[in-house]
Amino acid sequence: MDRKTTPEVMQENDVIDLLVRQHTLIRDLFDEVARCEGDERREAFSRLVRLLAVHETAEEEIVHPYARRKLVGGDTIVDNRLQEEEEAKEMLSRLDDMDAASPEFMRELDRLRAAVFAHAAAEERYEFSELKAATSEGERRAMAVGVKAAEAIAPTHPHPGTESATKNLLIGTPVAMMDRARDVIRKAMGKHESGEGH
Repeated sequence: MDRKTTPEVMQENDVIDLLVRQHTLIRDLFDEVARCEGDERREAFSRLVRLLAVHETAEEEIVHPYARRKLVGGDTIVDNRLQEEEEAKEMLSRLDDMDAASPEFMRELDRLRAAVFAHAAAEERYEFSELKAATSEGERRAMAVGVKAAEAIAPTHPHPGTESATKNLLIGTPVAMMDRARDVIRKAMGKHESGEGH
């Protein structure tokens, strides 16, 4: 019961519902970064980077392999999404090196926002809807385990007193964050597959 009151533990147990909800959170965080200034903008951007790292890594580790196996034309669908993700990662790395107060940062942020929103729309239309039809509820619940484990290390709201602890978990470049998220996801999925359940 107390699991449901933990802010970073999601109610959704279906991997597709989880990832669609993350798309909404990502849109909200883009708005927050654009609205904020100075240190607040940098801090909001770091939360956006963490969520994007967790989200894209979860898709690469969990959803895309399933889509390749289960969907008609799955290889093409996934290859297109991976190309979009690669372009977004390059933009993220450029932004990470910029001064968040500069006009150049905002221009690059707008480019990243457009790319991420188009990517999310394509995923929902071509991959998620097809995957939902091709998988059982049990399969989607099993896939959700890794997404939940990873999202727990990427809070989308700053929590007083815990932000520094979180930063220690996911610190460094966007690529380093993705590596950390990958470790957490693989560990969670390994545990789940060995029969540990809730």
